[in-house]
Amino acid sequence: MFQRGGRILKILYHPDKADIHLSSILYALSDPVRLSIVADISRIGECTCGGIDANVVKSTLSHHVRTLREAGVLQVRVQGTQRFLSIRSAELEERFPGLLSSILNAYT
Repeated sequence: MFQRGGRILKILYHPDKADIHLSSILYALSDPVRLSIVADISRIGECTCGGIDANVVKSTLSHHVRTLREAGVLQVRVQGTQRFLSIRSAELEERFPGLLSSILNAYT
C-alpha cells in the first residue's frame, strides 16, 4: 500500500511470468463466470469492469477478477477510479504455448 493525495492505495499483485503456474490458470478458468470474463475480454480487448457482460453483483465480479489476476491470466491497470482489464496473452503464450487459445476455442 502507498499513500497519494491523502488516500491509501493498494498495489495490485500480478505474478511474474516465471511464477505463473498451469494449475493456477486451470483453476481460475474452471469457473464458468471467470471463463466467460476471459472470453469477453479476448473478444473485445482491454475494457473496464463495467464493460464485462457478467450477470453477477459487483463484489462477485471483483472476486473473479482478483482470482484471474492472481493466477496470471489478467492484467489490471488502474487509472483514477477505473480498472482496465486485459489478458496477459503474450506472457501466457510464451509460458504455455497454445493453452489459452485452446481453452477459448473449446469454450466458444
